[in-house]
Amino acid sequence: GCRKRKSVRGCVVGPDLATLSLVLIKKGPEELPGLTDDNRPRRLGPKRASNIRKLFALEKKDDVRNFVVRRDTGKRKKAPKIQRLVTPAMLQRKRFFRSQTRARMVLSKKLKQDYSKRLVEFRQEQKELRAAEVAKKKKEGGGGG
Repeated sequence: GCRKRKSVRGCVVGPDLATLSLVLIKKGPEELPGLTDDNRPRRLGPKRASNIRKLFALEKKDDVRNFVVRRDTGKRKKAPKIQRLVTPAMLQRKRFFRSQTRARMVLSKKLKQDYSKRLVEFRQEQKELRAAEVAKKKKEGGGGG
């Protein structure tokens, strides 16, 4: 079967659409029962470290882990795993990767120097061999008339 595209086509709403996703733009003078009359808090708090900082107006040095929004689930409280949290392990990993990159750069520089040195030697050897070859031919040929 072909997938039904869920969309409100312009302003045409047909009987084939099961649900509509609507956003309240402007509220009238009266409350809408079941929609605007009760004020329910957001179920979940932020998960990303920077968003938690923004919500509680924290500074960089404050520990975000103490400010996570926890929720009761009967016998224990649940909290989300904080993403983009700067931890010592993360900093160590970053240092390690950086040092690896630096080591690779140094190694490749050394290899390039070795290669260029060897190339100069090889070219010199080839030049000498060619010169010897030419001298030999000159010696053999003599006048050549």
